Amino acid sequence: MNEQEVLQILDRVSAVITESHVVYTSGKHGPAYVNKDAVYPHTADTSHLCRAIAERFADDKVEVVIAPAVGGIPLSQWTAHHLSEICGHEVLSVYAEKETIAIPDPEGLGRKCFVETGGFVIKRGYDKLIAGKRVLVVEDVLTTGASARTVINATRAFGGHVVGLGVLCNRGGVITAHAVADVPKFIALVNVNLAAYNEAECLLCKWGIPINTAVGKGREFLARKRA
Repeated sequence: MNEQEVLQILDRVSAVITESHVVYTSGKHGPAYVNKDAVYPHTADTSHLCRAIAERFADDKVEVVIAPAVGGIPLSQWTAHHLSEICGHEVLSVYAEKETIAIPDPEGLGRKCFVETGGFVIKRGYDKLIAGKRVLVVEDVLTTGASARTVINATRAFGGHVVGLGVLCNRGGVITAHAVADVPKFIALVNVNLAAYNEAECLLCKWGIPINTAVGKGREFLARKRA
């Protein structure tokens, strides 16, 4: 599968949003967005994309595939499924989840409240499944590479041997293997370079273009502004 075929799938499921005002996970703003959540309901398309990733790592003796939750879970399972078929042995699928810490209940009602730290942890016994194994990390969309980087580091901390990183879309357009914890092999099915502005310099804000709250972090951004 080449880049044009990947873009055709993304276009067919309306995963590429343009002429908008999106707040990215990094906090930057931009006019376009790759909505990977539009892909996952289409299981055949998701399977085809993950097989393309699996084929690129067919010779790397992968034993476990891991991805950041939540969006990366379908990628982990489908990629492991196809690697199992290609390699003739079971390749496991696991995931890392966002790390949370307990905080005092802001309303003083004695409830348990948690906030995300921005990091990822490997729990549910998956740490034992990756220890000493050859692990492939998969991710949907890279912007800064932060999520993939933290999953790679967490995998290594539990003794997993990371053989590479495979992603659907390198949205930042400039992310390299060095930027994602020096993985030995890095592939992206498609590379796109979309404009991104720091909040203080955002032309879209200056032009008064409404924030898109349906995708990205627009809803959280507006809530923070109101607060």
